[in-house]
Amino acid sequence: MNTKNTKTIIWLIGLAVVISLGFFMYQMTQSESVNSLMILLMLLLGLMLGGLITFLALKKTVSPPPVITESSHTIAESMRKVFKIVSAEGHFNEIYNYEETSRIFNFIPSKKKALVIVQAKVLVGYDFEKFKWEIDEQNRSVRLVHFPPPEILSTETDYKYYNIEEQFFNLFSKDDLAKVQQNGKRQVMEAARKSHLPQVAAEQMRTLLTELLAGKNFSIENTSVIRDQGKMLPQEPQEAGS
Repeated sequence: MNTKNTKTIIWLIGLAVVISLGFFMYQMTQSESVNSLMILLMLLLGLMLGGLITFLALKKTVSPPPVITESSHTIAESMRKVFKIVSAEGHFNEIYNYEETSRIFNFIPSKKKALVIVQAKVLVGYDFEKFKWEIDEQNRSVRLVHFPPPEILSTETDYKYYNIEEQFFNLFSKDDLAKVQQNGKRQVMEAARKSHLPQVAAEQMRTLLTELLAGKNFSIENTSVIRDQGKMLPQEPQEAGS
């Protein structure tokens, strides 16, 4: 038996009970022995039974699934060829504490604060378009003339909020949360810049170039420039993703 048939039967039973109760009360009112208290009790009983039947009928009703409409428009702004190699990957957990105090009517202090744990994966590598080298075909050697410092090619961040405290007149807005995330991400980038990740990326690149050229029977010269440029990430790293 489906839901629709069950609902119909319940409504019919309820209607029959109400009609029977009305007829019974009518018969009682014709008798001299019935009193007003009995009529009131029967009326209350009828209302309770009607409410129970209505509740059961509505409970059996299954709401139709919601109608979801989706649309998207993708516009490719630009595409170009790049030659970038990731040579190091770092994972960071940054505990960022944000606190802001303002004054209501320039008198009453109001404070809001949040503790955020920023989990980030940072990919560091090199852009080959910035390399400069000289090739000696006769001696089968490659000399590095200019080697750029490593840079952040991509970041993946996740934010977990803990211990959020706010007051009625000083609530967190969308702009506040965006600022908290931006500041937390900046702290992670600063930690990555001061970590050993640049040195790891530089050593990995030096090994890669040495083995790659050795496979072509070429030697590489002036590899010290890779080590010198890989001591620290730039102050304002270029971020290709977030």
